[in-house]
Amino acid sequence: MNFQRTLVTAALPYANGVLHLGHLAGAYLPADLYVRYLRSRKRDVVFICGSDEHGVAITVTAEKEHITPQAVVDRYHPMNKSAFEKFGMSFDNYSRTSLPIHHRTSQEFFTHFHRQGVLKEKEELQLYCEKDAMFLADRYVEGTCPNCKYTQARGDQCENCGTWLNQTELVDPKCKLCGTTPVVRKTTHWYFPLGDFQKRLQAFIEERSKRDRWKENVLRYCESWFKDGLQDRAVTRDLSWGVRVPVPGFEDKVIYVWFDAVLGYISSTMEWGEQRGTPDLWRKYWQQEDTKYVAFIGKDNVVFHCIVFPAMLMAWNDGGGEQFILPENVPANEFLNFEGQKFSKSRGWGIDLQDFLKYFPADPLRYTLALNLPESRDSDFYLKDFQARTNNELAAIFGNFINRTLAFTEKTFHGVVPPCGPLGKIDKEMTATLKSLPATIGTLYERYKFREAVIETMNLARAANKYFNDSEPWKTSKENPEQCATTLHLCLQIVRSLAILFEPVVPFTAQKLWTTLNLPGTPSGEGWESAGELRLAEGHSLNKAEILVMKIEDQQIDNVIQALSGTPASPAPVPALDVKPTITLDDFKKIDFRVAKVLAAEKVSKSEKLIKLQIEIGSEKRQILAGIAQYYKPEDLVGKSIVVVANLQPVKLMGQESQGMLLAANDPAGKVTIVSVSEEVPSGSVVR
Repeated sequence: MNFQRTLVTAALPYANGVLHLGHLAGAYLPADLYVRYLRSRKRDVVFICGSDEHGVAITVTAEKEHITPQAVVDRYHPMNKSAFEKFGMSFDNYSRTSLPIHHRTSQEFFTHFHRQGVLKEKEELQLYCEKDAMFLADRYVEGTCPNCKYTQARGDQCENCGTWLNQTELVDPKCKLCGTTPVVRKTTHWYFPLGDFQKRLQAFIEERSKRDRWKENVLRYCESWFKDGLQDRAVTRDLSWGVRVPVPGFEDKVIYVWFDAVLGYISSTMEWGEQRGTPDLWRKYWQQEDTKYVAFIGKDNVVFHCIVFPAMLMAWNDGGGEQFILPENVPANEFLNFEGQKFSKSRGWGIDLQDFLKYFPADPLRYTLALNLPESRDSDFYLKDFQARTNNELAAIFGNFINRTLAFTEKTFHGVVPPCGPLGKIDKEMTATLKSLPATIGTLYERYKFREAVIETMNLARAANKYFNDSEPWKTSKENPEQCATTLHLCLQIVRSLAILFEPVVPFTAQKLWTTLNLPGTPSGEGWESAGELRLAEGHSLNKAEILVMKIEDQQIDNVIQALSGTPASPAPVPALDVKPTITLDDFKKIDFRVAKVLAAEKVSKSEKLIKLQIEIGSEKRQILAGIAQYYKPEDLVGKSIVVVANLQPVKLMGQESQGMLLAANDPAGKVTIVSVSEEVPSGSVVR
């Protein structure tokens, strides 16, 4: 089918906790890789997500903390939204289901089904807590599983054996709020007849899977549900938090979260259109047949996105009028483990995204996760593997080729793209490889094979390093300058191509590289196919190169491991052995601490850690070198008033003299923070 646009959604995360790395590998990073690739291909694409803010998980958290459910979601929604942004997620809209626009959308669907006669009203038995005077929703009751005898089974499912349960089937049930034994009472709920759609759903999945190559793991999950036979599912529940049921007589009930959450994709797209001043824009992506809808999820959401949501859209479409499109593909991933164990909030095992980004930049994490995506089976994330991927691949292969190309161009051709002369055999082979890769890598993205796409992209950097070595520009610069110019010309073309092809994976690094190449706009704005072309013009001036990828030291990894284990990342200052040898007051008085103002700062060439600072101490100007490049940008230091040791014997570092030392503190995570003072304190002032 010839699609004109693409709608991409990523599963709405619950706003009752923070995001961890498993969430990223399941739904979010794959979706972002795909969307960034499509944008680079100049496709019409909209990327939608948001917080799932209803359901018992929210109210349980609120009960535990003695706050309102609204306070819970108001805490976690901005935290997760900010973490996503720092990670580089490129959502067009990140909404929330507590917004009025979502409540209206959910109620409109419910009312539409009610008027059509789709919903069934049923009287049923439900557990009721007499002490708390309330019907108990699934997660408010806990008991023994009748199947495996697990003693902490929930009212809807046993996490131990996976069996779906009716809460009245639990043995020895207890109210989780007060611990008392609930009684059984009658209540009335509305049900969606999911079983009525089974044949249509099977035909839908069979047709879509042939057309867009659905993943085997997704098909297996669907087949298991169909084999057991689809049953009616309740769409209302007895709760005070959620979307109110818009039917007279049921105002004290809310719409079941499984029903309203998937509609969050539609309401988020509506909000996006309103923000752009085009309220009906959402219809273009949800109601035009030439739109391709791809839903990225984790495997625990397969039933809702492959069966439940399509059935809801089918039911809506049966009512005539405006028609909704169904998902073209649902590329669900399996689970990611951390250091060989499952992420577990209750056991405190794993690492949250926001905490991880306090230790390391986003791009190395994106790269390592992309190579460990659980696309067909569960996979593992190890910190040492993260370090090795960063140091041995991003830095030693990709970063090394970039750095040596730019440094050699600066040294030999004064930072200007040299002319391209006649091509030899290895030159032609390299340009042929370059020309073919955008299509090769693009096909892998189109087929949702993201791990392979990233591997092929890094293979270009590998091939480029080999080309550089085989061409020996350090020799031809003296023996055959024309050939040296051709080699560097082609290497710079590859640098540009790598910025484009790596942009979906490491967007911050790619943009930094694009700026170094002195090119306007963004890598994706240049167009994916152009990565196979030689577009850098002879004579084009480049900006000064910087280290693109910083290597990760063992101590940085150890700090994270120590933090996860609950032990301090640095030794406590109390024991005598952890304190440096005692000095006298006279010894201390020999050190001359002074306030200095930073006049200029720049990174030291060929050093990953050093920054060279020009400082003013009173009327005297000096130069000092400091190993702070991993924590500060040179431009952020200019104008700061810092504290330096003014009478330290000068030393040479990387061939440059350092005439003093600045004071800085190391926190338990190893982060360096410069000791600074108010700018009102004059430079040259004595610090005691």
